[in-house]
Amino acid sequence: MINHPALLRNPHANIHSVDELRTMSQRVEVMIVDNNACNEKCFTALALSSFSNLKVFEVGDYSFSFVDEVKLIGLNQLERVVIGMNSFTKKKNSDGYDPNRHFYLKDCERLRELKIGRYSFSDYSVCEIENVPSLEVIEMGELNLWSGNFYYASLELKSDSQRMK
Repeated sequence: MINHPALLRNPHANIHSVDELRTMSQRVEVMIVDNNACNEKCFTALALSSFSNLKVFEVGDYSFSFVDEVKLIGLNQLERVVIGMNSFTKKKNSDGYDPNRHFYLKDCERLRELKIGRYSFSDYSVCEIENVPSLEVIEMGELNLWSGNFYYASLELKSDSQRMK
């Protein structure tokens, strides 16, 4: 567990551990993960496809340290994804390269906003964002500050240009 003096618990969070995530109702619409949560070494993959009603996915700071693969795929109700700083990384306040760490955001037709805090995903080697036709905002890190997000990753933004509206 990381003990950071400014790291406070989020009183609105509904997930504080992997066990709570695993027992979360698949009908949930808003999923908020606390700061410094879900850092169990055995938890290495996060796939939320079974949460078909999910509209908002928020993660605090310093969470999901050992997750090597994140899949946000086919979430047709998802509108907003916000990740705090130093989450989904083993390299806190730094960058690194791990060829086995991948992030996929695909087929989320209503997603409008993706915000990722400083140093999150800083050691991921793949970032694929595909078929998110409503996406209006992508923010990674902070302007004028070293952020390290997906530092060594290949970033791919894909869209179906033949799609009719």
